[in-house]
Amino acid sequence: MTLKEFIYQIPKAELHLHIEGSFEPELMFEIAKRNKIEIKFNSVEEVKAAYEFNNLQEFLDIYYEGAGVLIHEKDFYDMTWAYLEKIHQENVLHTEIFFDPQTHTDRGIDFDVAFNGIYKAMEDGKEKLGISYKIIMCFLRHLDEVSAFETLDSALKHKDKIIGVGLDSGELGNPPSKFQNVFKKAAQEGFELVAHAGEEGPAEYVWEALDLLNVSRIDHGNRSMDDEKLVARLAKEQMPLTLCPLSNLKLCVIDDLKDYPLKEMIAKGLMCTLNSDDPAYFGGYLSQNYEDVANAIDLSKEDIYELAKNSFKASYLTEAEKQVYLNKVESFYQENK
Repeated sequence: MTLKEFIYQIPKAELHLHIEGSFEPELMFEIAKRNKIEIKFNSVEEVKAAYEFNNLQEFLDIYYEGAGVLIHEKDFYDMTWAYLEKIHQENVLHTEIFFDPQTHTDRGIDFDVAFNGIYKAMEDGKEKLGISYKIIMCFLRHLDEVSAFETLDSALKHKDKIIGVGLDSGELGNPPSKFQNVFKKAAQEGFELVAHAGEEGPAEYVWEALDLLNVSRIDHGNRSMDDEKLVARLAKEQMPLTLCPLSNLKLCVIDDLKDYPLKEMIAKGLMCTLNSDDPAYFGGYLSQNYEDVANAIDLSKEDIYELAKNSFKASYLTEAEKQVYLNKVESFYQENK
């Protein structure tokens, strides 16, 4: 079995995926036409040509434009179902997706319209494709904390369906400390807590996410490597990092995948997982991220096996559920190493 086949077939989980970032141009055009919405691109090729970003903000500008065609529950369902069909082909057995309600409520789409479409698709994915899931609601950090509190209030009636809250969007100038109060309230309501930190922002943002937001997982966390004391803490606490290699490359966080510090992170004892972030925009779903990094920094089947195990260990599944999946990873590895 080739390394590529091994990567695509090994059981794995995805822990850092923005469902709006899985919105492929073809489906975007289809839904725009269905909803009679004009978009500024004339063709799928034109959209793809625009996916050359110099930084996070340039990506976000197009990301929000694409999300603007999502109006009805069916639109959110179709987008989510398309993602599930893709990962099903790659043997992704569990996914923990982010969704951004403020992206939709800010343009007049009711929270429940967006959420119900996503939730129904995830339930169908569980039943028809055998993909287990968790849903994490993110606050947009470029908006104020008052807006985040309003979003949290809207989510409370769905508390049985939403496992946690997160923090995403433009990082620079929007430190985790800006959202300390709403995260405290979310914790009191029983939500798991995660936050994007140390993608473009400094290592200090990772400290804030840990100490002020009390997160149990760091999304990205690349810049943690700038601070030896922070690295030591992350290793000691086995704080999961949800790394997104192709995202980092596409947004110019790194210049070349050969420079990706994954091996150094692993050598320092960090709990690393690989993920696709916004695959429609960044050139690859989960297995493509594994494959491109493996080729760039010469990962072995054993390395892939360890990363696949980490993807389940770092999830919000119960310990018993994790063990079921870890046994599947182990069996696959023993048969194909």
